[in-house]
Amino acid sequence: MVRVLLAEDMHMVRGALVALLGLEGDIEVVAELANGDEIVPVALECVPDVAVIDIDLPGVDGLTAAAELHVVLPGCRTLILTSLGRPGTFRRALACGVRGFLLKDAPPRELAQAIRRVAQGERVVDPELMVAAWESGDNPLTDRETEVLRQAADGAEVGEIAGRLFLSVGTVRNYLTSAVVKLNARNRLDAVRIAREAGWV
Repeated sequence: MVRVLLAEDMHMVRGALVALLGLEGDIEVVAELANGDEIVPVALECVPDVAVIDIDLPGVDGLTAAAELHVVLPGCRTLILTSLGRPGTFRRALACGVRGFLLKDAPPRELAQAIRRVAQGERVVDPELMVAAWESGDNPLTDRETEVLRQAADGAEVGEIAGRLFLSVGTVRNYLTSAVVKLNARNRLDAVRIAREAGWV
């Protein structure tokens, strides 16, 4: 029996997934969550074989939770189920130790098959997404430029970003300017758009 933790914040979608997996004789949903903050503590309690996690969760996002889970409970393999099929997001998922990446518009039967394969240690990835990730190139931004741009994407002003990251205002401006130049963007907002579409922030 494959024990599954399911983290999805949309109640109707989560209910449908639980019902769908309940039809499988060899899969048991042992926990269902709506908030990313609950993933690691609940997983440590129920010790699932596979955690099926949406990326866009309230609290801790799905990729951050997957990375934590990989460290504290390495026997639990993670499968990302998302509507965000961007190459950069896929790359971040792999860097977090995720074993599977499935888009929500995949046929329903593929989810149970993906869970079984991930539980056996296989890697399961949408083929089109793999090709897109291969062709899209690497993130040209440094870690610090990415973090500053992420803060800007959340609506933080230069002064706020400087305070949060313990940098000077001038240094934050330099990072933002560098990000704009590297992404061939028109301005900061355009840089945020480009980076979001690529899944880098």
